[in-house]
Amino acid sequence: MEFSLNGESVGVGAGAGAAETVADVLRERMGLTGTKVACGTGVCGTCTVLVDGRTAASCLLPAEAVADREVTTVEGLGGDHPVQRAFAEHDALQCGYCTPGFVVEAAAFMDRWRAEHGTSEPSRAQIAEALAGHLCRCGAYVGIYEAVAAACAGEHDDGAVTPARVEALSKITGAARYTADVVLDGQLEGVIVRSPHPHARVGEIRFDGPLTELLPADRVVRYVGQPVAAVAAPTKAEALEAAARVEVAYTALPAVLSPEDETAVYPTAESRKEAPRASEGPLASAKWNGNVRGPAGMSWRGGTAVKRIEKARSDGGQTLVEATFTTGVQAHTCMEPHGCVARWEDGELHLHLSTQAITRVADQAAKRWKLRREQVHIVAEHVGGGFGSKVNVTPDVVAAVELSRLHGAPVRVVLSRPEELVDGGTRPGVRVELALLADADGGLSAFTMDAHGDSGVSIGSNAAWHSRFFYGNAPRRIRDYDHVTNRAPGIPFRGPGLPPMLWALEQGVDEMALRRGEDPIDLRRRWDGNAKRHALYDRAAELPMWRDRADPGDGRLRRGVGVAAANYMYFLDPGTKVALAVEQGAVVARIAVQDIGTGTRSVIAEVVRSALGLRPGQVRVELGDSGHAYGPTSASSCATASVAPAAEDAARRLRKALGGRSLDEAEGLKAVGRRPRDRRGYVTPFPLDHFAIGRGFSGAVVVTEVEVDTLLGRVRPARVWCGVTSGRVYAPRLARNQCEGGVIQGIGYALFEQRHEDPATGTVLTANLEDYRIPGIADTPEIDVHFHTEGWDHVPGRGIGLGEVCTVAVAASVGNAVRHATGWRPHDLPVRPDLLLEGIGT
Repeated sequence: MEFSLNGESVGVGAGAGAAETVADVLRERMGLTGTKVACGTGVCGTCTVLVDGRTAASCLLPAEAVADREVTTVEGLGGDHPVQRAFAEHDALQCGYCTPGFVVEAAAFMDRWRAEHGTSEPSRAQIAEALAGHLCRCGAYVGIYEAVAAACAGEHDDGAVTPARVEALSKITGAARYTADVVLDGQLEGVIVRSPHPHARVGEIRFDGPLTELLPADRVVRYVGQPVAAVAAPTKAEALEAAARVEVAYTALPAVLSPEDETAVYPTAESRKEAPRASEGPLASAKWNGNVRGPAGMSWRGGTAVKRIEKARSDGGQTLVEATFTTGVQAHTCMEPHGCVARWEDGELHLHLSTQAITRVADQAAKRWKLRREQVHIVAEHVGGGFGSKVNVTPDVVAAVELSRLHGAPVRVVLSRPEELVDGGTRPGVRVELALLADADGGLSAFTMDAHGDSGVSIGSNAAWHSRFFYGNAPRRIRDYDHVTNRAPGIPFRGPGLPPMLWALEQGVDEMALRRGEDPIDLRRRWDGNAKRHALYDRAAELPMWRDRADPGDGRLRRGVGVAAANYMYFLDPGTKVALAVEQGAVVARIAVQDIGTGTRSVIAEVVRSALGLRPGQVRVELGDSGHAYGPTSASSCATASVAPAAEDAARRLRKALGGRSLDEAEGLKAVGRRPRDRRGYVTPFPLDHFAIGRGFSGAVVVTEVEVDTLLGRVRPARVWCGVTSGRVYAPRLARNQCEGGVIQGIGYALFEQRHEDPATGTVLTANLEDYRIPGIADTPEIDVHFHTEGWDHVPGRGIGLGEVCTVAVAASVGNAVRHATGWRPHDLPVRPDLLLEGIGT
């Protein structure tokens, strides 16, 4: 078969079956890995190419369909198309995995638009319609809107491009290489065999070739989709065929799909110790009662809180707010799925890995495979998102490593989208029982919170625990429970525990304000002793969106405005180092950290450039290699707070060593910087698994305006103001992008995202991106981000992370806005149309 590829005639011989797609040909045969495959069903748009000038989903298009036709990929756009220039300038990307597909679609739209409309600017609605078939899990839609509009208007036809992030050009051209793109000589493809049973004991496993088992020590599988074994073959198709030939003897056990079921998911103390964790940090001690673990918590004068609330209840207290709130299970579903390429060489382990934690995973791998730390080599050049799901040695890593050792060859294991949605990680669902009491003067008198976590086979739900750190020191009883079932495990997800807790607490505070006839911002300001957050309350109270909010009336379309507040612990890695070297007239910064789309490369580059007074082209950043200087995990908003001060220290040391010499005169000069210690020390006297807790909390206040269609039950966020207090902002445009994406993820949590399972087996039914809905560009409201930068003088660099705090209160602000618009308070997430229509009585 012959066709034109990026302007050149190419031929493709036989080799694969009839199921081979255009994406397969481009990626595996032509090496054009800018075309990504993320969903495999034509939903997400990452695989978009042009066929005879029209966009097509190459993951669905049979290879034979392009015979004698012209195919153009992102590489064929040349890197200088106005849309590519605009994406770089407007920071219309984060992790970059979806970016090539967006770029190809946007370029086609711009070319059509220019032909019909010249350089007039398209509307948001027209851009959204053109890009409706594309998804960005990071939520970089605001920048995408700006970039496409500017390109269509002719603003990027020529002139110099100033990329907002240092790796932008590699991402907009498809040159950025992710783990799924790695191909080594002699590489095999691995496939994981998964359990079809929710609960079973595994006996003999038979296969006509090499196979590695992935079972726990007791050989019991505890959810549908749990890894059982893995096989490898020269191609993915052959590996799938091999996996289908694996015969597993299962002895079915009673499935526990309700915690009240008598069969124990973890019948022994040993099996309980091996249960996966749904939260970060040390596991709080708690007792087991069948399949319920708890209570765990950190109450403060809990008995007093209970007595006050019981007395108010008996008195029929008007200032007692009681309600039960629930949240759905939310999937991480990063656009780049979990993936690993493993090879053994001379007794040492080499991994190409999609990870948020190079250093941490290298330590884990050394321990698991009984190697010295220096025998483990990890490369994560680019990472397509994580959100908390890629911080450990995961089953894809184990499968790739064991298969590579078994076959004596490199092995690549990349999860499919159904695997990602089943076993790639979820935020646990939670049921929160809240009681909130105000005294006669309107002060917070007491509250109780019981949070019941639905984390499947995982334990460690901690939603209620976080409420200890809100609204002063009023007496409070805080209890967390795990309700263990034979469902896929929950794991930490961006601000773990906080979104469900705030969904309940911030709606309770809002209800208290309504009962008292008090402005909800004024009540929060009185209850909240955080001075930095007071600055956000003051600014939010003066927003026209808040100040001018009106009675929504009783028409079909009703507008409402809601507010919610949040805080988040200040995490850092005190062991962080940055190594600088003068090489060929430039300064090269090296650190074993990964950039998952949060802008770590750009932060380091800007800090070093600014400290040394250099031009942008004189600083190069090399990261994503475990052999570099020790770097932090990209989780818990700790990366920037760790790397930026270390980079500043390294630049200071290098400047001193330069002694006035130019870079050309100092070839080979080196300096290593360390993150200085905080002036007030740390809450934890020693790091907790690569983390330490600093003093102080970041804060956020979110104000959201929604439009509710009371006929169809739809909620449309129209405008969001997100105020964040996290100190110095090292890269303002990238930080703004992070917060905009956090707002969009919060909207998804509030309105769309919900995992559904078969009630009889726990099988995940929402195992594709059609049934599991994440926000698209048309769901993006107008977003205004405000940074309050004061109050962090005790921190080296005067700035901490913001990736979590910007998203955790968004759902609660949407709930409060819906209450204002309709008079009905939503208690269950997501706020589906059927629930809203039932609630407002239509």
